[in-house]
Amino acid sequence: MTPVMIRPAGSMGPSKLADILAAANARLDWLPQLYSSAEEIKLIGDMIDAGWVRVAFVDDVIVGWIGRKGTEIHALCLRPDMQGKGVARALMNDAKRNAKKLGLWSYQANDRATRFYEKAGFVAVQHTDGAGNDAHLPDMRFEWHKETE
Repeated sequence: MTPVMIRPAGSMGPSKLADILAAANARLDWLPQLYSSAEEIKLIGDMIDAGWVRVAFVDDVIVGWIGRKGTEIHALCLRPDMQGKGVARALMNDAKRNAKKLGLWSYQANDRATRFYEKAGFVAVQHTDGAGNDAHLPDMRFEWHKETE
């Protein structure tokens, strides 16, 4: 596969990133649709405007993105056809590059994400019944800490 290039979203419009989010979420039959596409575009646009979003490209085509504010990862999305090809790993390694720690929430039902985060060095530190998230689905908190040398 061609190398993954990662760049800040900059002034990129959010609609292509929202399309990736919608396609990824559509494959999760247990995940309810919480927001309209207009609301998702607005949320992603706000993250881009705040400088939280970095985008993965393969052959100058957008294939995924990550939204991170400080040490908290708020979103990691890939085109479904790009899963298992190193794109998420490249985005996560980019996020880790200048970080001492990172944290994120993931749904307990998302087995593929759980395997990915654990393989990426994240540890599950908390499990909840979902009362604190918009979908009201059981979730889990993952944290990663850079190893000291």
